[in-house]
Amino acid sequence: MRWPRIPRRRSPASDLGHAELSALEGDRLRMVAEQLEARGIRDPELLTAFRTVPRHAFVEGDEPYGDHAMPVGSGQTISQPYVVARMTQAARPDGPAGWRDAPVLEIGTGSGYQAAIIAELGARVTTIERHSELAAGARQRLADAGYGEDRVQVVVGDGTEGWPEGSPYRSILVTAGGPSVPKPLLEQLDADGGRLVMPVGGREHQYLTLVVRGGDDLRSTQLEPVVFVPLIGRYGLEE
Repeated sequence: MRWPRIPRRRSPASDLGHAELSALEGDRLRMVAEQLEARGIRDPELLTAFRTVPRHAFVEGDEPYGDHAMPVGSGQTISQPYVVARMTQAARPDGPAGWRDAPVLEIGTGSGYQAAIIAELGARVTTIERHSELAAGARQRLADAGYGEDRVQVVVGDGTEGWPEGSPYRSILVTAGGPSVPKPLLEQLDADGGRLVMPVGGREHQYLTLVVRGGDDLRSTQLEPVVFVPLIGRYGLEE
């Protein structure tokens, strides 16, 4: 399904001067060194993606590269850089091919930053956002940053139902927490080693969880404690 393009508007980043952009680039490099590498993120391609994607183009505020979550509107947040990296690392397939030209589904577009990271790693991304205003803003920011509809498709819908027309997905990333993984997402996961990452648990106690599918077998591993906004939808929590 194709969604209509919205009128182009200027990105806040387009108003920045050379000195400000240079300072932001320095902040981005420090973020990678101090928040990612220092905490054990070692994948060189993943680190390069974080050095490349301009986080300041996807968030507003004085500290776009700070070690903290940030609001993006409609009661949603963008996770701190380490959590974005940890989810991306866990969801990415092993081997030299990685996500090269692989279909990946993201539930919860937010600002579009994580979708940009995934696309930078070579995937063909479909990302679902239930808030139409967030989806429109993310679609524009992604396009402004060079991740157009040929690389990232932003759709509005109930993420707990997934997006069957693009399945099976090599990976699925869910950026909101719920008591269990929605069944439709498991069904849309590639049966040959597909990987799904989602915060699983209650509103205050969640674990970032990796599910790997092999045929009808699902192997689940808890990675680390996290706190995400609740997953809302038919197969999640009701509004």
